Parts: sequence; C-alpha cells; structure tokens
Amino acid sequence: MRFDANLKWLFTELPFESRFDAAAAAGFEGVEYPNPYDHDPAVLAGRLREAGLEQVLINTPPGADACRADGFREGFAQAMEYALALGSGLVHVRAGALPEGVSRERAEARLVANLAWAAGQSRGSGVRLVLEAQNHRDSPGCVLRTQAQAAAVAEALDADHVGVLFDLYHAQVDEGDLVTKVRELLPYTFHYQVADPPGRHEPGTGEIGWRAVFGAIRESGYRGWIGCEYEPQGRTIDGLGWIEELAG
Repeated sequence: MRFDANLKWLFTELPFESRFDAAAAAGFEGVEYPNPYDHDPAVLAGRLREAGLEQVLINTPPGADACRADGFREGFAQAMEYALALGSGLVHVRAGALPEGVSRERAEARLVANLAWAAGQSRGSGVRLVLEAQNHRDSPGCVLRTQAQAAAVAEALDADHVGVLFDLYHAQVDEGDLVTKVRELLPYTFHYQVADPPGRHEPGTGEIGWRAVFGAIRESGYRGWIGCEYEPQGRTIDGLGWIEELAG
C-alpha cells in the first residue's frame, strides 16, 4: 500500500515549502494538500521535482463548492490549471455545505449538474475527480452525507472518471462498519484518507481497528494512494511507526 503525506496536516513544525523535503526524508513518495492556491504553481512543481515526490491530490479552491450556483466554474478552472502544472492525478471537488435558503434537493441537483460539467471539462486530461462525504460533527450541513451517496453520484456521472475520496475518519464518525464499506465501495474508490477518531490523530491512537481495515483494503486489490490526513500528537516523524505496525 502506498501512503502519501498531507502537507496541510503533517510536518507543520516546518514552513510549507520545507515540508516536501521532510516528507521525502521520512520515506513518502507522494504528497497531497488541499489548497495550493497561495503559491506559484511553478514553485510547487519545482519543490516536487527536487524532492522526488508525486503530487497525488489537490482540492478545488475554498468557496468554489459544487452545490452552489456561483463561483464553481471559475474555481474548477483554476484547480485544473494547478493540477496540470503539478501533475496531480486527482482533484477533490468540494461538495460544500447546504447554502442558506436553498433546499437540500436543489443543492444536490446543483452538485450533480456542476460535476457533470466539470467531468466534461476534465475528461481526457489525465485528471480524475473525487467526491468526499464528511461527518456532520466536523462539517455540519455537508451536502454529501454518506459514502453511499457519494458513490451514487459518481456512478450516475461516470464511474471511470468521477469517484469517491473515501475518508475513513469521516466514515467512522458518522457511519462505522468500515470493513464492509471498503468492500462495497471498491468500484468507486479512487483515494483513501486516514485519521483515527475521536482525536483525529495517527492511526492506532483511537477507536478504529486498523489492522482489519488495512487488511480489507489490501485484499480488495486497491492500487491507489492512501493520504495521511491527521494531526500528529507530537512531531510528525515520531508518530510514523503506525505505518509498519498496522499496515505492514
């Protein structure tokens, strides 16, 4: 299994542009981070190249939510510009929270319509799109409420080009039954992210039975990346032993 470092969450004891070398030195071969837009894409591409890292995933810009009527297309165009410059194979399209005064049905319809447009814009580029259902404790009002809902949207649009970002932390908080969900969502899962509730720290610090979950992922034949999107309890490097201990 391939684990990548989420540079928003890991190595935060260092300036952002220094985190690339730190991730490479720790043994990571890929990185992700949600918001590259405060940095020149050429600079980020240079840091990736110098550290010998692959860019795995970025998000669409903050505020460019797919459930909204305004701002999405401009934000998605910017995300594609960065994804192509960085060589990122995945763009996480933020679904967003239910806009004030908008019914859930209308917000979900906008989400599907915007994603259909984005899929058409990005098809053939080498960049695939992912959707993430987030838990209601950390992200109240999120339009995508369950992993099954995210998978249904992906299937309705184009399951080869639009898939699920299966965040195991979010899924455990709201739904549980992770091993079953890993198996059921395999045809739609393009990417995983890991953290352990309730504290959102390293795997092994909370309630998830990680050996069983990682075993199910391994047995499924999944070949993509697993993003480390957690808040380390101490220094990042001191807490990475879980990878060998729990994932083998």
